[in-house]
Amino acid sequence: MPNQLDTTDGPVSGNRFERRRARTRQALIAAAREILAETGETSASIQEIAERADVGFGTFYNHFETKSDLFDAAVGDALEEYGQLLDGVTEGIDDPAAVFAASVRLTLRLAASHPEIAQILRLRGLPHINAATGLGPRALRDLEIGKASGRFTFEDPLVALSAVGGALIGLLQLHSTRDLGAEAGEQMAEMILRMLGLPAGEAHEIATRPLPDLP
Repeated sequence: MPNQLDTTDGPVSGNRFERRRARTRQALIAAAREILAETGETSASIQEIAERADVGFGTFYNHFETKSDLFDAAVGDALEEYGQLLDGVTEGIDDPAAVFAASVRLTLRLAASHPEIAQILRLRGLPHINAATGLGPRALRDLEIGKASGRFTFEDPLVALSAVGGALIGLLQLHSTRDLGAEAGEQMAEMILRMLGLPAGEAHEIATRPLPDLP
């Protein structure tokens, strides 16, 4: 009987350790996300990050080799969270053009509903457009589906992704200097759909459809 208890205790303790380790790593990432959203800078010291995360200084190096690794993970975490939000909101939409239009317009609304993510996307999103996780691969997926179905007529999906990503980040940048209304999101969605090959009238109709709310 004691041997059986000892055998069970091992995995339980291990699982508890892994959960604690995951929580600590996420606390560091959350602290880095807050700093990026507040300042857009990565100059904060490891001590400052650790204090904000409420972990010991030495604990940092159990999870990240450098501050650069942490801030890259923080940007990736924020963009992955938003990518999952968009997937959830648009999962019932079959037309890739409508998915793209909704995603563009919801990105502008992101500034009000999820300001931390919007700030990180605006300030740090451009280098992550071609990252393996986050918004980039999801946008590339939708672009390739649209091209394969004949909805989009661009040549190179990666070039199209760069154009779309730059347009979205530029729109968020403009919104940070003056409050843009919903019409700006519709205009940007329409322009992107036309750039991807849709006729003007159809692009306008899709870009002005009722939108679902972000959770």
